Amino acid sequence: MQAYSKAFAAVYDKKWAAFSHQVAPFLINFCASTEIGKKNKTVLDVCCGTGHLANHFLEKGYRVIGLDLSEHMLHYANENAREFVKSGQARFVLGDAAEFNLPERFGLVVSTYDSLNHLKDESSLLGCFRSVHAVCDGFFIFDLNTRKGLKRWNNVFVDDSEDVLIITRGIYDGEGDRAITRFTGFVSLADRSYQRFDETVYNTVFELERVKSLLLEAGFGKIYFARIQDLMTPLDKPEEEGRVFIVAGRQGVI
Repeated sequence: MQAYSKAFAAVYDKKWAAFSHQVAPFLINFCASTEIGKKNKTVLDVCCGTGHLANHFLEKGYRVIGLDLSEHMLHYANENAREFVKSGQARFVLGDAAEFNLPERFGLVVSTYDSLNHLKDESSLLGCFRSVHAVCDGFFIFDLNTRKGLKRWNNVFVDDSEDVLIITRGIYDGEGDRAITRFTGFVSLADRSYQRFDETVYNTVFELERVKSLLLEAGFGKIYFARIQDLMTPLDKPEEEGRVFIVAGRQGVI
């Protein structure tokens, strides 16, 4: 899986916290409504980035382990959750979502902001699912961009503000199994200088029925697709959505 540069991690921390703020209340409410979520308030955040989602859970009293492949992302995660890290309520570890081992058991495992689209193929996705299943006592919730959703990125977007300039170029023909997004620009640093960044991100198109099959192969039981606003209600036609959340529970959990 891809690890991000120091400059891109700074951009991510400055500009892309909004998605975590949007989805966190729904994820927390879902967890609190389940029996396992009431018993085990330890959460694993796979591809935790700079820790924005983790902070929402930490503020609600959950213990959180964040895992990410980028040392630079983890630097910001540790800074953003400094007091929680100091108290032992939070821990951020370096690791690859495609294959990892942890000693803890989690009531909820999450991975958001279409992070798992960045895995290169179904083999890597299955490796992730098996790693999660090995440490998950309850539910695994993650989101993916669908083929329809990735078509929206076939464009150029410019974000020009005082502390960062981002030019985003998306390339996807709607037919293949890989979309490409290139981020170029400048970000302000603590000493008021600017640093250029140039990051290329690959998004793999995973057919949702294959995703479900891989989750079953990894050992999960109840699996369905939903919108973030209603994680309890399965979607009939998930491929018609731009983004879907996948809810996967271990056998027997409620």
